[in-house]
Amino acid sequence: MTGTNVDFILEGVNKYLMSLAKEQIRIAFEQSEKEVQDLHQRTKEGIETARLNGKQIGQKQGAKLITKKSIEAKKQIRKHSKDFDGTLSDTDCMKLVGLARNTFYKYKKELKEE
Repeated sequence: MTGTNVDFILEGVNKYLMSLAKEQIRIAFEQSEKEVQDLHQRTKEGIETARLNGKQIGQKQGAKLITKKSIEAKKQIRKHSKDFDGTLSDTDCMKLVGLARNTFYKYKKELKEE
């Protein structure tokens, strides 16, 4: 730095500012953590209040979600899969319809149950 006694003062000020910044960061993190905990608590209380008032929380158990994509995919599976008098194997049908393996077999199982 300057090579004089001012260097000692500057070094002390720098250490103080670093310490102050660390303390402010710690306080900010503690405050944000408290906000998250408060949010969790309010959410939990809201759900409990809704339950006590007889409201349905979430989707009913066993209910199937039907989407436009699933309807279209099932049509394609029914049309092309060998199990439904089509010409394609399961892997080829998956690629054609553009479904993941688990989704394909889930839809196929639902079609067989119908």
